[in-house]
Amino acid sequence: MSGPPEVRYARSRDGIDIAYQVRSDGPVDVLFVPGFVSHLDLMWDLPPFAAISDALAGCGRLVTLDKRGTGLSDRTLGFGSLEERMHDITAVLDDAGVERVHLFGISEGGPLALLFAASEPDRVASVAVYGTFARLLVAPDQPTGLDPDLVTPFLDAVVDAWGSGAAMRFFIQHMPRSDDMKRAAARYERSACTRQMAAEILRLNIEIDVRAVLSTVQSPALVLHTSDDPLVPRDVARLLADQLPHARWVEHPGDFHVSWDPDDLWFLDEVVSFIAGERPARRPGRRALATVLFTDIVGSTEQAAAMGDQAWRGVLDRHDHLCATAVARHGGELVKSTGDGMLATFTSPSAAVDCARELRRRLSDLGVRIRAGVHTGEVELRDGDVGGIGVHIGARIAALAGADEIWVSRTVRDLTTGSGLVLEPRGRHSLKGVPEEWDLHAVV
Repeated sequence: MSGPPEVRYARSRDGIDIAYQVRSDGPVDVLFVPGFVSHLDLMWDLPPFAAISDALAGCGRLVTLDKRGTGLSDRTLGFGSLEERMHDITAVLDDAGVERVHLFGISEGGPLALLFAASEPDRVASVAVYGTFARLLVAPDQPTGLDPDLVTPFLDAVVDAWGSGAAMRFFIQHMPRSDDMKRAAARYERSACTRQMAAEILRLNIEIDVRAVLSTVQSPALVLHTSDDPLVPRDVARLLADQLPHARWVEHPGDFHVSWDPDDLWFLDEVVSFIAGERPARRPGRRALATVLFTDIVGSTEQAAAMGDQAWRGVLDRHDHLCATAVARHGGELVKSTGDGMLATFTSPSAAVDCARELRRRLSDLGVRIRAGVHTGEVELRDGDVGGIGVHIGARIAALAGADEIWVSRTVRDLTTGSGLVLEPRGRHSLKGVPEEWDLHAVV
């Protein structure tokens, strides 16, 4: 490789610049989603990333981005939520003119790539991930993973070392110990992000939980892992592979997360072969990941009786108009009116919550109080309608909310962590017709 490709910028949906590069050309498009932090001007000087770039560029046109908050991308709005970072991928692909892509994500780039594959099935030919996870920490419903008590000491150690060249060794093993290497690593760390941003990124990464979306990934998937990865336990990655509908698991012996030695980058041959062999014909999907918003007028029967049919009909007509306007303004699709409420779908959980907030405010001017429920999950597409378990969950959540309340599922909470959305726990609830209990939260 003669030098880094030209840096381009895509404008995100919230108005920040996302830096990306395009290298090579070929019959397919490949997107590389780096882990933790990156820097498009400097990362290709590091042997592991140079090897990754060379291998992926051999498959076709390679697109690589710096995630918001890192490298050459805008840092003014922080690192953002997983949902916002996913939409940044959309902005980059649109700007680069990519219609359909093979995804490869490393470490934190893995769940981000999988979320994009679930949300944009028509744009994803395949998805490969290495050294990654759906949820990293142990939980009542996931007994394997990292001990939460280890998080703070790890964050402190990385932050204390940041900018010295020593922090990179937590993530890349077998690095040389020379003074030149230490200076190069120190420069990379300082250029990739600030010390405080490094702590924020790691904190958000550790909180990632995309288990709920894995079943909706319909693309061919390849899950690769090194047996003794010191950062991501092998069993965590295996759980991810087991929950993907069309995944192949490949494990290789080794004691590294990413190795400095290019000879240890065993996964590259697997990824290249996978991309070359996975070129399925484009087919319309009948299932997709979506965020559903249900609203319901509180006390509608009593209000109709008090106002009379004609007056109440006028209120409902105004309600329906406000719903259609608000859903369109926030980029959603109005699926149907439910008589005294509505069902809409969105590609963004935060957009669905913002829409519910607007409707709550504007409908109160009519003397109408609503309750709302928001859930992100798998839906079935049915000729202009939607159904499936994701829709049922959204409806049940809305039914539990009180007047003027917006309740959301844990999946919505997980995808919007870091977005500034403030939620209060509302406990675990049994949802009629839905397996298991669900953690629910109310929008403050």
